[in-house]
Amino acid sequence: MKETILYAGRQLPVLGSYDVIVAGGGTAGSAAAITAAGRGLNTLVVEQANALGGTPVHGLVCPMMPTHVPHLEVLRQVEQGLRQLGRSTRDGLSRVLWFAPADLGQVLEDLCLEAGAQILYNTVLTDALCTDGHIRHLIVMTAEGPAALRADCFIDATGDAVLTRLAGVPTVSGDETGANQISSLRFIMGGIDVDAYRAYCLSIGDTFSPLTEGPFFESAMVGGRDFKLEPLFQKGVADGVLQPDDLRYYQAFTLPGQPGCMAFNCPHLVQMPVNTSAAARSEALIDGRKRIRRLTAFLRGYMPGFESAYLQQTASMPGIRESWRLQGLYTLTEQDYLDRARFPDGLVKGDWYIDVHSAQKGLHHQKAYEPGEYYEIPYRSLVAEQADNLIVAGRCISASFLMQASVRIIPTCMDMGEAAACACQLSLQTGRPLNALDGSRVRALLSES
Repeated sequence: MKETILYAGRQLPVLGSYDVIVAGGGTAGSAAAITAAGRGLNTLVVEQANALGGTPVHGLVCPMMPTHVPHLEVLRQVEQGLRQLGRSTRDGLSRVLWFAPADLGQVLEDLCLEAGAQILYNTVLTDALCTDGHIRHLIVMTAEGPAALRADCFIDATGDAVLTRLAGVPTVSGDETGANQISSLRFIMGGIDVDAYRAYCLSIGDTFSPLTEGPFFESAMVGGRDFKLEPLFQKGVADGVLQPDDLRYYQAFTLPGQPGCMAFNCPHLVQMPVNTSAAARSEALIDGRKRIRRLTAFLRGYMPGFESAYLQQTASMPGIRESWRLQGLYTLTEQDYLDRARFPDGLVKGDWYIDVHSAQKGLHHQKAYEPGEYYEIPYRSLVAEQADNLIVAGRCISASFLMQASVRIIPTCMDMGEAAACACQLSLQTGRPLNALDGSRVRALLSES
């Protein structure tokens, strides 16, 4: 007879028992699952969407931002997987790692399955059953109805710290006023003559991109910052095709393996300064799609190279840069960035600058590091006192508002997922709770990979 538990007055089936359950199959969660399963742990990924990859895949957030520090094994495997698909991943001029969203989702799924991890798609986390700070079961909604899952260790890689909050662990969100970083709703256009677009940008003295030839190109415009493209956008406003807020942020990147296609890191969802409301996110998505219609009409009508372009895809989820964050044993801060902080339990190296898209203050950038400089993310920023078998990975770790704007990039999140999986391995080997582990021992175990 199938095992069941009593929950809210009804018997729910227990779908399985695991060493590790990873909540969220984004880049941090996928890296955690690949690592945990690869180290022999019985691992399940619980993912609400129908593919792995999270924001990069479903939010169309690409490419990976430049980073100079050495990263861990999973990032190398991902790039190798993209190249095996026949995709170019480097432009030869920068540290950007290029990818197309669907390709990344395929590679992550392949790596998870090859490592032996199980994946439960279209499954929404709805509750966590805890006793004395120990998570016993997750309650999930599946295609067959509500069900339970059991594990010894849990990794919260949901981005929004969903499992952390369900487990009653304290979180914080936003800056000192409660405002979050501005989110975006990205989209992809096809039918672009990229060479003509690049030639136009160069003809007006736009040197934003160093990619003056070759298959890759990127372009950007921020209103009021003297970008060369702004006069053309202002004409669109004057003609009533665009609205002034549409000029807050514009950025586009080519996609490897998809000639004539570009992914757009815009529009900014400026009417959603606080994103921790379900209603606000829904309203922002509606408004974002209206902004995309305006932007695509403007590009087709005004921008050289876009005469035959068309809207190919709108992201199925908003690009959330920051929302809820764990309040862990250690909160990483902007002072740690300035100090290039090192820790005995430092697990992950970060070097992306503090990159805040603020509703009130516009873009806020802390001075970038020189190549070779970095800070460390300590183990204590991934765990909390209130839950002994929970560890957090990704953009929702314990960090201040400003510092979170540095740790949130894809390569760093992947490394955090890998580190979290190693912690689970050590916890299971030693019988010690995750929040009582010596982080320096996790560091040693991680270095063996």
